[in-house]
Amino acid sequence: MSDSFNRIGANSYSILPGAEQIDSRRNGRRQKQADQISFREAYNFKEKYTERNLGLVSISLYCGGSGTVSFQDEKTNPTVKIVGVDDTYLSVANYDLALGRNFNVKEIESSTHIAIIGKDIVKMLFRGQDEMALGQVVKIDNAKYKVVGVLADKGSTFSDSGDRRVFIPVTTAKKYYANAESNFQITASVLASNTIDQSSNAAIGIMRNVRKINIGQPNDFRIRKSDGILNKLKDMTSEIRLATMAIAFMTLLGAAIGLMNIMLVSVTERTKEIGLRKAVGAPSNSILFQFLVEAVFICLIGGVVGILMGIALGNGVALLIGGKFILPINWIALGIFTCVFVGVISGIYPAFKASRLDPIESLRYE
Repeated sequence: MSDSFNRIGANSYSILPGAEQIDSRRNGRRQKQADQISFREAYNFKEKYTERNLGLVSISLYCGGSGTVSFQDEKTNPTVKIVGVDDTYLSVANYDLALGRNFNVKEIESSTHIAIIGKDIVKMLFRGQDEMALGQVVKIDNAKYKVVGVLADKGSTFSDSGDRRVFIPVTTAKKYYANAESNFQITASVLASNTIDQSSNAAIGIMRNVRKINIGQPNDFRIRKSDGILNKLKDMTSEIRLATMAIAFMTLLGAAIGLMNIMLVSVTERTKEIGLRKAVGAPSNSILFQFLVEAVFICLIGGVVGILMGIALGNGVALLIGGKFILPINWIALGIFTCVFVGVISGIYPAFKASRLDPIESLRYE
């Protein structure tokens, strides 16, 4: 679940300009609007953020949503989104490559004319064959770019298609699409979504330093986090935990009662055996320990089977939804401990009853 939520941005946040007013409206004057984040500011932030090992950070420039891509006689509709990105953007934005490679730092620094295209563009221009697209030179808004990568299927959210877009180096995008009003978006990601507050607070301090905001002045930028996704994740997991605990308690209660009945029946059926052991000198503690071990062993057999089924079923579902294989060692250890505990609780009364049997009466039992 955490991996799935991270894929839609639960472990990332963006830095955007102009959330807070920096001049109030006085004497009929219009309030001053915050400046856009410039290319230099974005790269200064990335350098400082990376130095502190807070996570990954990427810089991107939205070039427009009405671009066209053409190859030979084929041409897409003017609905392609063109985005200038750096070498970490794919990782931060959770894009996977179906074929090819990502941009490297040297290509970005030299404003190379290369591109990574989405699946929809491959379908329109190359009959859906990724191998045919790789290495070809396409025209993006009348400029030529060499295709070095093809994105894996991303899907659509509402009217936004993640497969109908083209990525070019952010420096190349700056050269052809940027102007004085352009805003370079900063997006940062963390390894674990529960550290996003700590990371974003540090990012605020770095950005204030980059923007040269004096102490006491309000921020002229804002942090946009996926709070709704995170809160939904917390709610879902807490409800799942409560439901699982309730089901597990009822299951364990029923299992404990059933095991106790089985052990009581076992004591009754083995009365003569118990009497014989006592007659040849077996102490009561030995009888008690024997039946306790049997109860715990029965529980452990069921526990091991349950653990194996849980791992198989859980990871089977995870693989179906694109998750990772997980072997929860801590929960396995807790499961084994619980089995031992239930075995002791369920077996203590039958074992005590067996240990208290009179050997003479036991030997005469039919």
